[in-house]
Amino acid sequence: MSVKDNPFAASQGDYATEISFGAPNAGAGPAGDLIRDTTTAEFTKDVIQESRNQPVLVDFWAPWCGPCKQLTPVLEKAVRAAGGTVKLVKMNIDDHPAIAGQLGVQSIPAVIAFRDGQPVDGFMGAVPESQVQDFIQRLGGDPKQSGLEAALEQAAAAIQAGDDELAAQIYSAVLAEEAGHPAAIAGLARLSLDRGDLDGARALLEQVAPDSDTAEIAGVRARLSLAEETSALGDPQELLRRLEKDADDHDARFDLALIQNASGAREEAADSLLHIVRRNREWRDDGARAQLLTFFEAWGPTDEATLSARRKLSALLFS
Repeated sequence: MSVKDNPFAASQGDYATEISFGAPNAGAGPAGDLIRDTTTAEFTKDVIQESRNQPVLVDFWAPWCGPCKQLTPVLEKAVRAAGGTVKLVKMNIDDHPAIAGQLGVQSIPAVIAFRDGQPVDGFMGAVPESQVQDFIQRLGGDPKQSGLEAALEQAAAAIQAGDDELAAQIYSAVLAEEAGHPAAIAGLARLSLDRGDLDGARALLEQVAPDSDTAEIAGVRARLSLAEETSALGDPQELLRRLEKDADDHDARFDLALIQNASGAREEAADSLLHIVRRNREWRDDGARAQLLTFFEAWGPTDEATLSARRKLSALLFS
């Protein structure tokens, strides 16, 4: 099977050209759509109403203001670079003083940000370009990061729809855009584990430093560890026969729980370990409960099996 035929083993750049990571409305129109002058009469339309679509910065300035002449080009450059996540509206307070007075602007340059029809943040003075960029990013977000997050949501939706190949393409494209992105690595590694490709999952996880693990990465590491343990176990039918002879053969039940988990029978796996906890809490130094906690980490805190088993475990421990 070639790399193109097997998207789970694809290089990170194979699908990068198929997905865009810019802001949703980046490049949707000319720069004039992002930057405009306004008047007292047009302020409601240009600022209040428009801020319900995305944040709007209002630059209060005057022709005689030297610092205004320094700040305005910096603002315009930063707004264009933000790719449509924010807009800039300029208001000459000599010609239109009423709005500035209503907002309490006492010195210029002054920049006030509006979101959802309300002023939410602002600053005064000709601040450095880096500070303007940080201010805009807080308001509108990083367009590249927003695009990556949207792509990850698309990948999750593809998995829900049963289209693992499309999800793998999206994760690969994210990694081509931002090497080492933990959510994309976790997504591809999960798909590899679903296919039984332990080597592929292991290779992906090696791209993440152990001290940089996110909850997602930690969950995938736990799944890989469980899969590696399970691969060394014996025949589940033999384990069941042992349990028929001796219901307290905890070694057999523990191994069976690992196999059940690997086959997707999460509730059965949890019940097997809970049975051991109920019968002998001290077995293997509380090993059944410790293994159950590892399951929880691998499944995720909101998984139905995790929630159900955690309730049962609490009932056992605290009843």
